[in-house]
Amino acid sequence: MNTDGEADGTFTLEGQFTLTEEAVSDGIGGCEGSGGYSDIQLGTSVTVYDAAGTVIATSALILSEFDEAAGSCTYDVSVEDVPDGEDFYQVEISHRGKLHLSAEEAKAGSFSGSLGD
Repeated sequence: MNTDGEADGTFTLEGQFTLTEEAVSDGIGGCEGSGGYSDIQLGTSVTVYDAAGTVIATSALILSEFDEAAGSCTYDVSVEDVPDGEDFYQVEISHRGKLHLSAEEAKAGSFSGSLGD
């Protein structure tokens, strides 16, 4: 569980990101995007911005799980050392647009994003 008020004034933003279209098995137990979503895979950049749009922390997509029946791929998101003190945060996966979440959601591990229809 995330904690705010850590000694260094940071927290870990956690949650999940789901690709709901053109997801395929990666052949090693996980999954990745294909076609127009081929930029979505393990290691794809995760960028956290403050309310003003300044980059404040970065990470990458980790631990994917393929749902063959749904044709979707879900990744764990974990971004360490996010500075505390913002009213809201913006999270961007690859360069696919920013998702907004409140400070409470960010600290509670409630990030949830998706891409596709």
